[in-house]
Amino acid sequence: MQNKKLIAAILVVLVSCVSAYAQGPPVPAPPPPPGLPIDGGVWVGVFVALVYGVKKCLKKNVL
Repeated sequence: MQNKKLIAAILVVLVSCVSAYAQGPPVPAPPPPPGLPIDGGVWVGVFVALVYGVKKCLKKNVL
């Protein structure tokens, strides 16, 4: 009976050691980078649209 208790105790210790050193879940991926800033691009787009509009209007003799 003493041997069974000793073997059971050794098994419990071994199982607890194995579970303590088990690999945890993987590290989550970093968040994606933020989108492109629109502060500088907006003014370029407005300028291009304005130049295009003036060109179209001059071609049709509206201005």
